[in-house]
Amino acid sequence: MILVTGATGAVGREVAGQLAAAGPVRILARRPERLTVRGGEVEVVEGEYGDRPALDRALRDVTSVFLVTNSPTEPDDERVAAAAAAAGVRHLVKLSMMAVEEPGADDFITRRQRENEQAVRESGVPWTFVRPRTFMSNTRSWAPGIRSAGAVRALYGDAPVACVDPRDVAAAAVAVLTGTGHEGRAYAVSGPEAITAREQTAELSRLLGRPLRFEELGVDAARTALLAKYPRPVAEAFLESAERQRVGAKAAVVPTVRELTGRPARPFRIWAADHADAFAVDFRRSAGE
Repeated sequence: MILVTGATGAVGREVAGQLAAAGPVRILARRPERLTVRGGEVEVVEGEYGDRPALDRALRDVTSVFLVTNSPTEPDDERVAAAAAAAGVRHLVKLSMMAVEEPGADDFITRRQRENEQAVRESGVPWTFVRPRTFMSNTRSWAPGIRSAGAVRALYGDAPVACVDPRDVAAAAVAVLTGTGHEGRAYAVSGPEAITAREQTAELSRLLGRPLRFEELGVDAARTALLAKYPRPVAEAFLESAERQRVGAKAAVVPTVRELTGRPARPFRIWAADHADAFAVDFRRSAGE
């Protein structure tokens, strides 16, 4: 049995769905009503990382775990790793981030993920780290501005990033969870190309059949917007990450998706085409119907 955490998120949802299509899977969820995994043999245990009895129930008879960090400020990974060790889990696959292996990355979130990886190592459970670059799905945050004003507002429009489709990250994780010989390894996962926010805006414009403009935010405006949504350490971490992207630190492409899955990673144009409805205007709603 494989246990999947974070199954309401972009990658965990895909991991759970891909595993369920092939066999039984168990999901630990704080809010089971938000799960969208359908089909296959899916067992759901309601609970959170801080609830050790729920963790123990979820880990019973489990051989492998897919671990998604829930909070950058709580010791989530340490709790899950300790419970997994006590339950006799044989493989823990942790979703991390590519920045942890980059010396120039020292923001709050990256430091926490390094600490989380270390907690997993120290648990004694055989581990594998899947370290993706920025998710293509992060561009969903642009949808309100696109729908209301035909505009994308973001930092550093000409900064390239080898962003990755969450479906490809999930496929890589599933290959690790269901394959052999991956213990003690860390896999960096990127998309097949480095692309800028201006180029992504142009692609969305083409798909939607309407003009879109890119409006570059200044750092102060971006900070204000981030602080409205996140605690200050997290907001500042996003700004530091954007600065690293501006100087080219996130442009490297790696072939991991092909190596683990046997097929190439999807480019942004494919992800955008598959999710264009998220950015489209609902004309009936805008007309008051």
